[in-house]
Amino acid sequence: MSKQKSAIIGVDPHKMSVTIEVVDTHERLLGGGRFDTTNAGYAAMRRYVRQWPDRLWAVEGANGAGRPLAQRLLAAGEHVVDVPAKLAARVRLFDTGHNRKTDALDAHSIAVVAVRTDGLRVLVEDGELEALRMLTDRRDELAHQRVQTVNRVQRLLSELLPGQRKRDLSAAQAKAMLATVRPRDIAGKTRRRMAAEEIADLVAVDAKLKRIKAELKAAVLEHGSHLMDIYGIGPAGAARVLADVGDVARFADRNRFASWTGTAPIDASSGEQTRHRLSRAGNRRMNHVLHVAAIVQIRHDTEGRTYYRRKLAAGKTPLEALRCLKRRLSDVVYRQLVADAQPAQPDEADPGGHCGATLQSSAADSHPLIDTSDQPLPGPAQPTLRRPPLGRKTLAPATP
Repeated sequence: MSKQKSAIIGVDPHKMSVTIEVVDTHERLLGGGRFDTTNAGYAAMRRYVRQWPDRLWAVEGANGAGRPLAQRLLAAGEHVVDVPAKLAARVRLFDTGHNRKTDALDAHSIAVVAVRTDGLRVLVEDGELEALRMLTDRRDELAHQRVQTVNRVQRLLSELLPGQRKRDLSAAQAKAMLATVRPRDIAGKTRRRMAAEEIADLVAVDAKLKRIKAELKAAVLEHGSHLMDIYGIGPAGAARVLADVGDVARFADRNRFASWTGTAPIDASSGEQTRHRLSRAGNRRMNHVLHVAAIVQIRHDTEGRTYYRRKLAAGKTPLEALRCLKRRLSDVVYRQLVADAQPAQPDEADPGGHCGATLQSSAADSHPLIDTSDQPLPGPAQPTLRRPPLGRKTLAPATP
């Protein structure tokens, strides 16, 4: 798409300012400047770029610092692509011979990436996904707030009731523990009052989390997604996948998707030794969703646990076996996204309720030829890892 535009505008976004550089398809400099992020600055930037009617905006970090500007540009009908910061840093290093940063150099590197790179993510205005992303971010913030509140309650209760610390403390349990203590000294009374206030905050956060979970579940179902059919992925995980993935068509295959989720191992072979190491790259929030799903499957009697134990029996360490399961779950999520994106054919739908679904998991395939970190397998695998047929809380029968 970038090569079809006569002007590519590289954007280095910040909270208070935006630096742009305009180049043509031969990377020749056409213009540039620095603008405030205020309404006046945004209007001035739009007036400045009108001299290039056939233009493409390349925004670095369109899911991060560049999101507000990218959304404004999309709402104005502009064409926008997302440039990963790593690609811009690589171009800056190769073009200049050093990695020193200035806003102008950054904007130039971002524009050059858009000229040279095919397949950058094209942003599309989608109000439903944007709302889903905001709800998911809010849910994550509330979850972090809950952890901090529980930690404070635990600290205060451990001082009021030494030796009675309880793991996975709920608000009701905290209230019951606090009711058993009546300190008489001023420090103890203050500590008890602070604990009561923290417990009240915990009750409020739990209520907000419950409401937002119901809202996320309704939004995911309304979106037509069957991601929650995957055992271990709940409303929050499914919403995070939908919000961060956007259009699954931007991934050429499941291996590209696994690289993006950070579950594809990196080849670290040397000489006669063949090995692979963990990738720290990729979308860490997606990696966390897959990690939680893998842990849930291991803890319950599912086909994912069978696959995990088979890896342990093959000589892998628990961490290596967990990475193998996460890699397979990445394939499962990718196939489910692809299946959801395709219009359902009534004559092809199976009893599972949507086209292509089976009750078997790709994590329970026949023993594959894989290395230490579970390399991608050739050929197709089973589309999805479904929840047990009797409900989400019911344990699946063990695979013989």
